[in-house]
Amino acid sequence: MNDQRKEVWCAGEEWCPITTTSSLIGKKWHPVIIHRLLENGPLGFNALKEEVDGISSKVLSDTLDDLEGNDLINREIVSEKPFRVEYSLTEFGQSLKPVIYEMRDWGLEYLRPPEEA
Repeated sequence: MNDQRKEVWCAGEEWCPITTTSSLIGKKWHPVIIHRLLENGPLGFNALKEEVDGISSKVLSDTLDDLEGNDLINREIVSEKPFRVEYSLTEFGQSLKPVIYEMRDWGLEYLRPPEEA
């Protein structure tokens, strides 16, 4: 796994693991998509869009490109006719499981859902 280490420069000219992790999963939809793939396994684009409530197709596509560029997800063409793509977590993406589940557990303990209108 050492060959997949990511480097991010922090203030104070030190390497900062918090900033590194935040740069990989700190965008709004990144942890949500990783969580859905952890929970459901590989998903096609439309199935993933259904699992991520409130995300537009454009934002999902851009976010998947970003996650793929950071080696967190795989994009695999499953069939050409009809064209179908499936997204899954890489081993590197799978390694985020304890982080994502801790985020979920913290949220369940300390956050309350919005009040119903």
